[in-house]
Amino acid sequence: MKHPPTAPLGTANHEASANTPFHHHPRRRIRSDDPLAGSREVLIEHCGELYSLRQTSKGKLILTK
Repeated sequence: MKHPPTAPLGTANHEASANTPFHHHPRRRIRSDDPLAGSREVLIEHCGELYSLRQTSKGKLILTK
C-alpha cells in the first residue's frame, strides 16, 4: 500500500500564546508500520516503564501499560 509523503508536524507558523512552551520542538511524524516493523505488537520502554503498542484486527492502535 502506497502512503502519501510525510512532512514534519508542527511546522505551521503559529503565534506564541500563554499555553505554548518556551522551548517548542516540532512533533515528529512516523508511520505506524515503522515501529511495528511488520508485527502486530511492539513493547516500548518509557521512563523505566514498559508499554505495549498493539494493532487490532480492525487496524486501530492501542497503547497500554
